[in-house]
Amino acid sequence: MRKLLLATTASAMAMIGTAQAEDIKLGVLLGFTGPLETITPTMGAAAEMAIKEVSDSGQLLDGSTVEAVRGDSTCIDAGAATAAAERLVTSDKVAAIVGADCSGVTGAVLQNVARPNGIVMVSPSATSPGLTTAESDDLFYRTAPSDARQGQVMAEVIKNRGINSVALTYTNNDYGKGLADAFQAAFEEMGGEVTISAAHEDGKADYSAEVGALASAGGEILVVAGYVDQGGKGVIQAAVDSGAFDVFYLPDGMYGESLLQALGDSMDGSFGDVPGIDNEGSQKFLEMAKAAGIDGTSSFAPESYDAAALILLAMQAAKSSNSADFKGKILEVANGPGEKILPGELAKGLELLKNGTAIDYDGATAVDLVNGRESKGNYRIYNIEGGKAVTDGYM
Repeated sequence: MRKLLLATTASAMAMIGTAQAEDIKLGVLLGFTGPLETITPTMGAAAEMAIKEVSDSGQLLDGSTVEAVRGDSTCIDAGAATAAAERLVTSDKVAAIVGADCSGVTGAVLQNVARPNGIVMVSPSATSPGLTTAESDDLFYRTAPSDARQGQVMAEVIKNRGINSVALTYTNNDYGKGLADAFQAAFEEMGGEVTISAAHEDGKADYSAEVGALASAGGEILVVAGYVDQGGKGVIQAAVDSGAFDVFYLPDGMYGESLLQALGDSMDGSFGDVPGIDNEGSQKFLEMAKAAGIDGTSSFAPESYDAAALILLAMQAAKSSNSADFKGKILEVANGPGEKILPGELAKGLELLKNGTAIDYDGATAVDLVNGRESKGNYRIYNIEGGKAVTDGYM
Protein backbone atom coordinates (compact mmCIF):
# COMPACT_ATOMS: atom_id res chain seq x y z
CA MET A 1 0.00 0.00 0.00
CA ARG A 2 2.86 2.35 0.89
CA LYS A 3 4.55 1.63 -2.48
CA LEU A 4 1.30 2.39 -4.28
CA LEU A 5 0.95 5.69 -2.42
CA LEU A 6 4.51 6.72 -3.28
CA ALA A 7 3.99 5.86 -6.94
CA THR A 8 0.72 7.79 -7.03
CA THR A 9 2.39 10.82 -5.41
CA ALA A 10 5.28 10.74 -7.88
CA SER A 11 2.84 10.47 -10.77
CA ALA A 12 0.86 13.43 -9.48
CA MET A 13 4.00 15.53 -9.12
CA ALA A 14 5.02 14.67 -12.68
CA MET A 15 1.59 15.71 -13.91
CA ILE A 16 1.89 19.00 -12.05
CA GLY A 17 5.26 19.63 -13.70
CA THR A 18 3.81 18.87 -17.10
CA ALA A 19 0.79 21.07 -16.50
CA GLN A 20 3.05 24.07 -15.90
CA ALA A 21 4.39 23.95 -19.45
CA GLU A 22 2.58 26.13 -21.99
CA ASP A 23 2.30 26.54 -25.72
CA ILE A 24 3.17 30.24 -25.90
CA LYS A 25 2.51 32.31 -28.99
CA LEU A 26 4.55 35.41 -29.79
CA GLY A 27 3.32 37.92 -32.38
CA VAL A 28 5.72 39.17 -35.06
CA LEU A 29 4.06 42.32 -36.41
CA LEU A 30 6.05 43.83 -39.29
CA GLY A 31 5.41 45.46 -42.66
CA PHE A 32 5.55 42.35 -44.82
CA THR A 33 3.84 44.49 -47.44
CA GLY A 34 4.53 48.18 -47.96
CA PRO A 35 7.54 50.49 -48.22
CA LEU A 36 9.92 48.20 -46.29
CA GLU A 37 8.74 44.89 -47.72
CA THR A 38 12.19 43.86 -48.95
CA ILE A 39 13.80 44.04 -45.49
CA THR A 40 10.99 42.90 -43.16
CA PRO A 41 11.15 39.19 -44.16
CA THR A 42 14.72 39.12 -42.82
CA MET A 43 13.63 40.94 -39.67
CA GLY A 44 10.88 38.40 -39.16
CA ALA A 45 13.26 35.51 -39.75
CA ALA A 46 15.75 36.93 -37.23
CA ALA A 47 13.06 37.26 -34.55
CA GLU A 48 11.91 33.73 -35.29
CA MET A 49 15.49 32.51 -34.98
CA ALA A 50 15.51 33.67 -31.33
CA ILE A 51 12.05 32.19 -30.78
CA LYS A 52 13.15 28.80 -32.13
CA GLU A 53 16.34 28.89 -30.06
CA VAL A 54 14.31 29.36 -26.88
CA SER A 55 11.61 26.86 -27.80
CA ASP A 56 14.13 24.17 -28.74
CA SER A 57 16.05 24.68 -25.48
CA GLY A 58 13.20 23.38 -23.32
CA GLN A 59 14.34 25.81 -20.63
CA LEU A 60 11.51 28.35 -20.77
CA LEU A 61 8.91 28.11 -18.01
CA ASP A 62 9.27 24.40 -17.24
CA GLY A 63 9.54 23.27 -20.82
CA SER A 64 7.10 25.63 -22.53
CA THR A 65 7.22 25.87 -26.31
CA VAL A 66 7.05 29.11 -28.28
CA GLU A 67 5.45 29.65 -31.67
CA ALA A 68 5.77 32.77 -33.83
CA VAL A 69 2.60 34.17 -35.37
CA ARG A 70 3.10 36.79 -38.07
CA GLY A 71 0.96 39.85 -38.66
CA ASP A 72 1.31 42.47 -41.41
CA SER A 73 1.59 46.04 -40.14
CA THR A 74 1.94 47.36 -43.74
CA CYS A 75 4.32 49.94 -42.18
CA ILE A 76 2.09 52.87 -43.16
CA ASP A 77 -1.60 51.96 -42.69
CA ALA A 78 -2.50 52.46 -39.04
CA GLY A 79 -5.94 50.91 -39.49
CA ALA A 80 -4.57 47.77 -41.08
CA ALA A 81 -1.82 47.50 -38.45
CA THR A 82 -4.35 47.89 -35.64
CA ALA A 83 -6.57 45.21 -37.15
CA ALA A 84 -3.63 42.85 -37.54
CA ALA A 85 -2.57 43.43 -33.94
CA GLU A 86 -6.12 42.87 -32.69
CA ARG A 87 -6.19 39.55 -34.51
CA LEU A 88 -2.90 38.54 -32.93
CA VAL A 89 -4.16 39.40 -29.44
CA THR A 90 -7.80 38.33 -29.53
CA SER A 91 -7.76 35.45 -32.00
CA ASP A 92 -4.23 34.07 -31.88
CA LYS A 93 -3.87 34.84 -28.15
CA VAL A 94 -0.26 35.99 -28.37
CA ALA A 95 1.50 36.70 -25.08
CA ALA A 96 3.44 39.67 -26.51
CA ILE A 97 4.38 41.30 -29.80
CA VAL A 98 7.71 41.80 -31.55
CA GLY A 99 6.92 45.01 -33.43
CA ALA A 100 5.58 46.94 -34.93
CA ASP A 101 8.17 48.21 -37.38
CA CYS A 102 7.42 51.74 -38.58
CA SER A 103 6.83 54.50 -36.06
CA GLY A 104 3.34 55.65 -36.99
CA VAL A 105 1.76 52.20 -36.98
CA THR A 106 3.70 51.30 -33.83
CA GLY A 107 2.17 54.23 -31.99
CA ALA A 108 -1.29 53.29 -33.22
CA VAL A 109 -0.95 49.67 -32.12
CA LEU A 110 0.44 50.73 -28.76
CA GLN A 111 -2.50 53.01 -27.96
CA ASN A 112 -5.30 51.02 -29.61
CA VAL A 113 -4.32 47.43 -28.90
CA ALA A 114 -1.37 46.93 -26.56
CA ARG A 115 -2.45 49.27 -23.77
CA PRO A 116 -6.16 48.31 -23.74
CA ASN A 117 -5.21 44.63 -23.65
CA GLY A 118 -2.13 44.90 -21.44
CA ILE A 119 0.20 43.35 -24.04
CA VAL A 120 3.96 43.95 -24.14
CA MET A 121 5.44 45.27 -27.40
CA VAL A 122 9.15 45.39 -28.24
CA SER A 123 9.80 47.13 -31.55
CA PRO A 124 13.05 46.43 -33.39
CA SER A 125 12.80 49.42 -35.72
CA ALA A 126 10.32 52.16 -34.69
CA THR A 127 12.62 55.14 -34.20
CA SER A 128 10.43 58.26 -33.88
CA PRO A 129 11.52 60.49 -30.97
CA GLY A 130 7.82 60.90 -30.15
CA LEU A 131 7.67 57.30 -28.93
CA THR A 132 10.09 58.13 -26.12
CA THR A 133 7.40 60.00 -24.23
CA ALA A 134 4.30 58.16 -25.43
CA GLU A 135 2.02 56.79 -22.72
CA SER A 136 2.79 53.08 -22.49
CA ASP A 137 1.94 51.69 -19.04
CA ASP A 138 5.44 50.15 -19.15
CA LEU A 139 4.31 47.88 -21.99
CA PHE A 140 6.41 49.37 -24.80
CA TYR A 141 10.15 48.99 -25.44
CA ARG A 142 12.38 49.13 -28.50
CA THR A 143 15.75 47.64 -29.35
CA ALA A 144 16.22 50.40 -31.94
CA PRO A 145 17.52 53.81 -30.89
CA SER A 146 15.50 57.01 -31.14
CA ASP A 147 16.06 59.21 -34.17
CA ALA A 148 17.07 61.95 -31.77
CA ARG A 149 20.33 60.00 -31.59
CA GLN A 150 20.43 59.19 -35.31
CA GLY A 151 19.96 62.85 -36.25
CA GLN A 152 23.09 63.71 -34.26
CA VAL A 153 25.04 60.89 -35.93
CA MET A 154 23.97 62.01 -39.40
CA ALA A 155 25.02 65.58 -38.72
CA GLU A 156 28.43 64.53 -37.43
CA VAL A 157 29.12 62.18 -40.35
CA ILE A 158 28.18 64.79 -42.95
CA LYS A 159 30.11 67.63 -41.31
CA ASN A 160 33.17 65.41 -40.83
CA ARG A 161 33.27 64.98 -44.61
CA GLY A 162 33.51 68.71 -45.14
CA ILE A 163 29.94 69.13 -46.36
CA ASN A 164 28.33 72.34 -45.13
CA SER A 165 25.04 72.60 -47.00
CA VAL A 166 22.41 69.98 -47.80
CA ALA A 167 18.93 69.70 -49.20
CA LEU A 168 16.66 67.48 -47.13
CA THR A 169 13.57 65.45 -48.04
CA TYR A 170 11.60 63.14 -45.77
CA THR A 171 8.66 60.79 -45.98
CA ASN A 172 5.58 62.55 -44.68
CA ASN A 173 4.95 60.58 -41.48
CA ASP A 174 6.12 60.29 -37.87
CA TYR A 175 9.38 58.60 -38.78
CA GLY A 176 10.35 60.96 -41.58
CA LYS A 177 9.40 64.19 -39.81
CA GLY A 178 11.00 63.14 -36.53
CA LEU A 179 14.29 62.20 -38.17
CA ALA A 180 14.35 65.28 -40.41
CA ASP A 181 13.78 67.61 -37.47
CA ALA A 182 16.42 65.88 -35.34
CA PHE A 183 18.98 66.02 -38.13
CA GLN A 184 18.30 69.64 -39.06
CA ALA A 185 18.60 70.81 -35.47
CA ALA A 186 21.91 68.99 -34.98
CA PHE A 187 23.36 70.03 -38.35
CA GLU A 188 22.51 73.70 -37.89
CA GLU A 189 23.93 73.65 -34.38
CA MET A 190 27.20 72.50 -35.95
CA GLY A 191 27.12 75.41 -38.39
CA GLY A 192 25.66 73.52 -41.33
CA GLU A 193 22.92 74.83 -43.62
CA VAL A 194 19.76 72.97 -44.61
CA THR A 195 18.70 74.78 -47.77
CA ILE A 196 15.25 73.17 -47.82
CA SER A 197 13.40 70.60 -45.72
CA ALA A 198 10.54 69.20 -47.80
CA ALA A 199 8.19 66.28 -47.27
CA HIS A 200 7.42 63.77 -49.99
CA GLU A 201 4.47 61.41 -50.19
CA ASP A 202 4.93 57.70 -50.73
CA GLY A 203 3.20 55.89 -53.55
CA LYS A 204 3.68 58.44 -56.33
CA ALA A 205 4.76 57.47 -59.83
CA ASP A 206 6.65 60.71 -60.51
CA TYR A 207 8.83 62.77 -58.15
CA SER A 208 10.21 65.23 -60.68
CA ALA A 209 8.37 68.18 -59.09
CA GLU A 210 9.77 67.41 -55.65
CA VAL A 211 13.28 67.05 -57.05
CA GLY A 212 12.91 70.32 -58.96
CA ALA A 213 12.17 72.17 -55.71
CA LEU A 214 15.06 70.48 -53.92
CA ALA A 215 17.47 71.29 -56.74
CA SER A 216 16.35 74.92 -56.86
CA ALA A 217 17.17 75.33 -53.17
CA GLY A 218 20.65 73.96 -53.73
CA GLY A 219 22.91 71.94 -51.49
CA GLU A 220 26.06 69.89 -51.87
CA ILE A 221 24.20 66.62 -51.34
CA LEU A 222 20.62 65.42 -50.89
CA VAL A 223 19.66 63.82 -47.57
CA VAL A 224 16.78 61.36 -48.04
CA ALA A 225 14.92 60.34 -44.88
CA GLY A 226 12.51 58.00 -46.62
CA TYR A 227 11.76 54.37 -47.37
CA VAL A 228 13.94 52.12 -49.48
CA ASP A 229 11.01 50.58 -51.38
CA GLN A 230 8.85 53.67 -51.73
CA GLY A 231 9.08 57.46 -52.07
CA GLY A 232 12.69 57.73 -51.00
CA LYS A 233 13.72 55.47 -53.84
CA GLY A 234 11.50 57.43 -56.24
CA VAL A 235 13.07 60.75 -55.24
CA ILE A 236 16.58 59.40 -55.78
CA GLN A 237 15.65 57.91 -59.15
CA ALA A 238 14.22 61.26 -60.29
CA ALA A 239 17.29 63.12 -59.01
CA VAL A 240 19.63 60.76 -60.85
CA ASP A 241 17.60 60.91 -64.04
CA SER A 242 17.58 64.72 -64.04
CA GLY A 243 21.15 65.15 -62.83
CA ALA A 244 19.92 67.31 -59.95
CA PHE A 245 22.04 65.49 -57.35
CA ASP A 246 24.64 62.78 -57.62
CA VAL A 247 25.49 62.20 -53.94
CA PHE A 248 22.90 61.13 -51.37
CA TYR A 249 22.91 60.55 -47.63
CA LEU A 250 20.87 57.48 -46.73
CA PRO A 251 19.79 56.87 -43.11
CA ASP A 252 18.34 53.61 -41.79
CA GLY A 253 15.03 53.56 -43.70
CA MET A 254 16.95 53.87 -46.97
CA TYR A 255 19.37 51.03 -46.31
CA GLY A 256 18.63 47.99 -48.44
CA GLU A 257 19.93 45.83 -51.26
CA SER A 258 16.88 46.57 -53.40
CA LEU A 259 17.90 50.24 -53.81
CA LEU A 260 21.41 49.34 -54.90
CA GLN A 261 20.15 46.73 -57.33
CA ALA A 262 17.69 49.20 -58.85
CA LEU A 263 20.07 52.14 -59.22
CA GLY A 264 23.43 50.42 -59.58
CA ASP A 265 26.59 52.45 -60.04
CA SER A 266 24.69 55.75 -59.89
CA MET A 267 24.69 55.31 -56.10
CA ASP A 268 28.48 55.13 -55.86
CA GLY A 269 29.86 57.94 -53.70
CA SER A 270 26.75 58.13 -51.57
CA PHE A 271 26.89 57.18 -47.91
CA GLY A 272 24.73 56.71 -44.84
CA ASP A 273 24.12 54.97 -41.55
CA VAL A 274 22.22 52.01 -40.17
CA PRO A 275 22.07 50.72 -36.58
CA GLY A 276 24.99 48.38 -35.98
CA ILE A 277 28.02 47.54 -33.89
CA ASP A 278 31.15 45.44 -34.27
CA ASN A 279 31.67 43.34 -31.14
CA GLU A 280 31.54 39.73 -29.96
CA GLY A 281 27.75 39.66 -29.84
CA SER A 282 27.31 41.06 -33.34
CA GLN A 283 29.82 38.58 -34.76
CA LYS A 284 28.08 35.64 -33.09
CA PHE A 285 24.77 36.82 -34.50
CA LEU A 286 26.21 37.10 -38.00
CA GLU A 287 27.56 33.54 -37.75
CA MET A 288 24.20 32.22 -36.54
CA ALA A 289 22.30 34.11 -39.22
CA LYS A 290 24.57 32.81 -41.97
CA ALA A 291 24.07 29.23 -40.75
CA ALA A 292 20.30 29.81 -40.83
CA GLY A 293 20.39 31.27 -44.34
CA ILE A 294 19.62 34.80 -43.12
CA ASP A 295 21.41 38.02 -44.12
CA GLY A 296 22.53 39.22 -40.70
CA THR A 297 23.69 42.55 -42.11
CA SER A 298 20.18 43.47 -43.27
CA SER A 299 18.51 46.47 -41.61
CA PHE A 300 17.19 45.79 -38.12
CA ALA A 301 17.78 42.02 -38.32
CA PRO A 302 19.92 41.95 -35.14
CA GLU A 303 17.48 44.27 -33.38
CA SER A 304 14.68 41.83 -34.26
CA TYR A 305 16.55 38.89 -32.74
CA ASP A 306 17.14 40.95 -29.60
CA ALA A 307 13.51 42.07 -29.36
CA ALA A 308 12.25 38.48 -29.29
CA ALA A 309 15.01 37.38 -26.92
CA LEU A 310 14.25 40.16 -24.43
CA ILE A 311 10.57 39.23 -24.26
CA LEU A 312 11.28 35.55 -23.62
CA LEU A 313 14.03 36.17 -21.08
CA ALA A 314 11.72 38.58 -19.24
CA MET A 315 9.07 35.85 -19.08
CA GLN A 316 11.58 33.54 -17.45
CA ALA A 317 12.66 36.21 -14.98
CA ALA A 318 9.02 36.76 -13.99
CA LYS A 319 8.18 33.03 -14.06
CA SER A 320 5.16 33.97 -16.14
CA SER A 321 4.12 34.45 -19.77
CA ASN A 322 1.58 37.09 -18.70
CA SER A 323 2.55 40.58 -19.90
CA ALA A 324 1.34 42.12 -16.65
CA ASP A 325 3.86 39.98 -14.80
CA PHE A 326 6.92 40.22 -17.04
CA LYS A 327 6.68 43.80 -18.37
CA GLY A 328 8.69 45.01 -15.39
CA LYS A 329 11.46 42.51 -16.08
CA ILE A 330 12.43 43.83 -19.55
CA LEU A 331 14.78 46.49 -18.20
CA GLU A 332 16.11 44.09 -15.59
CA VAL A 333 17.29 41.47 -18.08
CA ALA A 334 18.40 44.10 -20.62
CA ASN A 335 20.55 46.26 -18.40
CA GLY A 336 21.71 43.95 -15.63
CA PRO A 337 23.79 43.83 -13.58
CA GLY A 338 24.32 40.13 -14.10
CA GLU A 339 26.05 37.53 -16.24
CA LYS A 340 26.40 38.66 -19.86
CA ILE A 341 24.33 36.76 -22.40
CA LEU A 342 25.10 36.81 -26.13
CA PRO A 343 23.29 35.43 -29.20
CA GLY A 344 23.22 31.63 -29.13
CA GLU A 345 23.29 31.68 -25.32
CA LEU A 346 19.58 32.05 -24.67
CA ALA A 347 19.34 28.58 -23.11
CA LYS A 348 22.11 29.57 -20.71
CA GLY A 349 20.30 32.80 -19.85
CA LEU A 350 17.05 30.95 -19.24
CA GLU A 351 18.76 28.42 -16.98
CA LEU A 352 20.51 31.14 -14.97
CA LEU A 353 17.23 32.99 -14.47
CA LYS A 354 15.48 29.77 -13.46
CA ASN A 355 18.12 29.29 -10.78
CA GLY A 356 17.75 32.86 -9.54
CA THR A 357 20.95 34.24 -11.09
CA ALA A 358 20.71 37.71 -12.66
CA ILE A 359 21.69 38.24 -16.28
CA ASP A 360 22.68 41.18 -18.47
CA TYR A 361 21.43 40.49 -21.99
CA ASP A 362 23.97 42.06 -24.34
CA GLY A 363 22.66 40.29 -27.41
CA ALA A 364 23.45 41.13 -31.02
CA THR A 365 23.38 44.91 -30.58
CA ALA A 366 25.00 45.56 -27.17
CA VAL A 367 21.54 46.05 -25.69
CA ASP A 368 21.39 48.94 -23.24
CA LEU A 369 17.98 50.53 -22.76
CA VAL A 370 17.80 54.22 -21.87
CA ASN A 371 14.89 56.52 -21.07
CA GLY A 372 13.21 53.47 -19.61
CA ARG A 373 12.38 51.92 -22.96
CA GLU A 374 14.76 52.32 -25.94
CA SER A 375 18.21 51.36 -27.16
CA LYS A 376 21.05 53.74 -26.41
CA GLY A 377 22.09 53.36 -30.03
CA ASN A 378 25.12 52.32 -32.05
CA TYR A 379 25.46 52.99 -35.77
CA ARG A 380 27.41 51.52 -38.65
CA ILE A 381 28.53 54.14 -41.17
CA TYR A 382 28.78 52.92 -44.74
CA ASN A 383 29.90 54.09 -48.16
CA ILE A 384 28.47 52.85 -51.45
CA GLU A 385 31.28 51.55 -53.64
CA GLY A 386 30.81 49.46 -56.76
CA GLY A 387 27.11 49.15 -56.06
CA LYS A 388 27.74 47.71 -52.58
CA ALA A 389 27.43 49.12 -49.06
CA VAL A 390 30.91 49.01 -47.54
CA THR A 391 31.43 49.63 -43.82
CA ASP A 392 33.39 52.81 -43.08
CA GLY A 393 33.24 52.78 -39.29
CA TYR A 394 31.00 52.81 -36.23
CA MET A 395 29.59 55.51 -33.96
